Amino acid sequence: MKFALLWFGYLNFHALNNLVFLAWLLMPLPSPKLHRLRHWISIPIGLALFWHDTWLPGLQTLLSQGGQLAGFSADYLLDLATRFINWQMVGGAFVLLILYLFIAQWLRVTVVVSLLLVWINVVNLAGPSFTLLPAEEATPPVAAHPAPDTQKSAPQGMEETRPPTSANLTAHLNAFYASEKQRMTPFPDTLPTDSAPFDILVINICSLAWSDIAFAKLRDHPLWQHFDVVLDNYNAATGYSGPAGIRLLRASCGQSSHSDLYQPVDERCYLFDNLAKLGFKQQLMLDHPGVFGGYLQELRDDGNLRAPLMSQAGLKPELTSFDGEPVFNDAQLMQRWLDDRQKSSDARSATFYNLIPLHDGTRELGSSKTAPWQPRAKLLFDQLDAFLTRLDKSGRRVMVLVVPEHGAALEGDRMQMSGLRDIPSPSITHVPVGIKFVGMKAPHQPPLNVSTPTSLLALSELISRVVDGQVFNTANVSMGTLTANLPQTPVISENDNAVVMMYQGKPWIRLNGGDWVPYPQ
Repeated sequence: MKFALLWFGYLNFHALNNLVFLAWLLMPLPSPKLHRLRHWISIPIGLALFWHDTWLPGLQTLLSQGGQLAGFSADYLLDLATRFINWQMVGGAFVLLILYLFIAQWLRVTVVVSLLLVWINVVNLAGPSFTLLPAEEATPPVAAHPAPDTQKSAPQGMEETRPPTSANLTAHLNAFYASEKQRMTPFPDTLPTDSAPFDILVINICSLAWSDIAFAKLRDHPLWQHFDVVLDNYNAATGYSGPAGIRLLRASCGQSSHSDLYQPVDERCYLFDNLAKLGFKQQLMLDHPGVFGGYLQELRDDGNLRAPLMSQAGLKPELTSFDGEPVFNDAQLMQRWLDDRQKSSDARSATFYNLIPLHDGTRELGSSKTAPWQPRAKLLFDQLDAFLTRLDKSGRRVMVLVVPEHGAALEGDRMQMSGLRDIPSPSITHVPVGIKFVGMKAPHQPPLNVSTPTSLLALSELISRVVDGQVFNTANVSMGTLTANLPQTPVISENDNAVVMMYQGKPWIRLNGGDWVPYPQ
């Protein structure tokens, strides 16, 4: 069965470990009692080895996320359990079992398995990983949007010319993080006297990637025509909400490793602090309580966002989250923000707004089943579209940035079932970013699509270029000039125990600090 799973790319096969286990099973023993004892000992070892050979999260990951799993509602846990079972694979395993029982009457299957496993180990000596898939099947499929050309944008010293061995890939990753530590967005110490006040609204959407939009056939929604700039090849760099929030709040410095997100950082890395020093009042909005996973506390502790949470009193719950908490009506929340800004005497504001109606496991009020993603996404797009239209009519000057945290993994792949984001694959971290300048004197043109590989530093750089507000007062604004030479970032994403990196045009993955292997497609 393992060979069949390996053939179809469902295993991260550890050839030598399996050969050692086979040798243990075949080792001659003098006593029937020892044979029976070995069988009992081998059952848990075999199950553990099988788990180790899959792409499923390791024990360390399960233990670290145990507290969060305990926060899931019973309905959501049941939903995940039913999705985890692949009935086609169960049926395939049954067929293989019958074939084995039939063939074993005439053929020593153990001999065939042993020879094949020895052959795999011999072949595997040529490299750190092994796949039975033909080379053309291991290449990534065409994405909904062109994949970033990381080779053209690689910082000095990060050329992708060496063979993709584990040692070279690790050296490439280390060079990336060393290079990123040197990058920082310069903000002015003060604003010029002729600066124009305006608001900055960062709309941080959970579970929205280009792959999800393509899967749900929502690319032609009118929302996408509202923006002045769309970053087509933006990499969110993570697959989970807490790290995504911290990365966005630290966007003024280069991309850090996952572990460094929870370490002290230069105060100039904090985007909203840089804006506060220039007179932008910090604001915080959530359409959820922010309790699950300590999300709100992470924003404060590691993102240094100290603004009080905008009141949720009187807001209507629109959905029920995966943890049983309410998801408030985002149309009402956005209108509350606009009403408050219209009444406020603060000339400038910078608001971080996180919303989660697209998160996996979200359900209709009173229902126990996960609501379909496409209707939820269409409703949210309609709400955002209507809100941007109201902003246009309000007379306010607002820079709106729609920046998703990560994707929803609607389709899943050979490594992860639908909805699982433990591994930050390109389909999960390749997210749509839209920027709109509401209240400009210059007429709006069709969206300018920026196709160079960008990430968080590009957002900070773009904001720093417009903090004086002159973009709103100029009669003729060139979005091409405004977005020229934005910082480019190679596609490298990381969660707690997984790193995914584009190298020579193909995705590679490292789990739990082990060897790099091609990302199975």
